[in-house]
Amino acid sequence: MGARVAVAGASGYAGGEVLRLLAGHPDLEIVAATGHTQAGEPVSSVHPHLRLDLTLAATGPQALADADLVFLALPHGESAALAAQLPASVKVVDLGADHRLRGAAAWADYYGGPHAGAWTYGLPELPGQRDRITAADRVANTGCYAVATILALAPLIAAGLADPSDVVVVAASGTSGAGRTLKPHLLASEVMGSLTPYKVGAHQHVPEIKQATGAASLSLTPVLAPMPRGILATVTVRPARTVTLADVREVLSYPGEPFVHLLPEGAWPSTAATLGANAALLQATIDRDSGRIIVVSAIDNLGKGAAGQAVQCANLMLGLPETAGLTANGVAP
Repeated sequence: MGARVAVAGASGYAGGEVLRLLAGHPDLEIVAATGHTQAGEPVSSVHPHLRLDLTLAATGPQALADADLVFLALPHGESAALAAQLPASVKVVDLGADHRLRGAAAWADYYGGPHAGAWTYGLPELPGQRDRITAADRVANTGCYAVATILALAPLIAAGLADPSDVVVVAASGTSGAGRTLKPHLLASEVMGSLTPYKVGAHQHVPEIKQATGAASLSLTPVLAPMPRGILATVTVRPARTVTLADVREVLSYPGEPFVHLLPEGAWPSTAATLGANAALLQATIDRDSGRIIVVSAIDNLGKGAAGQAVQCANLMLGLPETAGLTANGVAP
């Protein structure tokens, strides 16, 4: 018997991935899982890959209040109201965007509606953030594009290697990032064999990335890729001074971090290598023609980009080993 945890929004992809990780966690006990339209259904009928003897309950504070910690895997804009109804004694990790942004103006511009206020930001690898998460009762999990970009960019700006006013990101994501709701443009017949940009110049993760990295100006082009899961982000920045590849690799090395890995020179990240893992794989070079710094980052959008990151934060909040129930090793083939 370990700490008691519950998952709201467990019928979705992110919520289902949280359940999968919790099912193999040595120190956590799942006491409730909630859905919306699928309330009353066994978890195994909604997620056939999970062998859990649980039935989805209707999403509400009553179903969650007995847990020590609750994961909120709800659509953007729906977490804040539910979190406000939970007892103060219940710790919460919000996988949605409701509590990521410190600025009300940025929230209104990119999401709309009332700003719920910022919680502790859930990216342990940022300087000082691990201690803040450990001490927190409410944590806002990162966005998927955000974590792939932040891990590649934040150390460069912090070290004074990159010009924060000139950041360009092109990132391809699998279809699970759009959620499980049926949408015509996500049908296999529409997606297979095609790459499609979306929310070009206006993606909601831009203010989150700027807030976490100190970037002053950032252009993000997301691309929908014909794969279920994974993100490959290419981050390019203008150097702030004369730099060498050795300088770049040094600040991207993340010494002692169990889930962020700078690959050996010449080896480039792939999304397949992160499948099912809470890992971020990085590689860097300096462009021969433009002199720009290029960092490529790969994650599983449902792993380090969502559920894995949430469990990592929950471990810290509950005083457990940070790596408990998680792995940096992917699944292949």
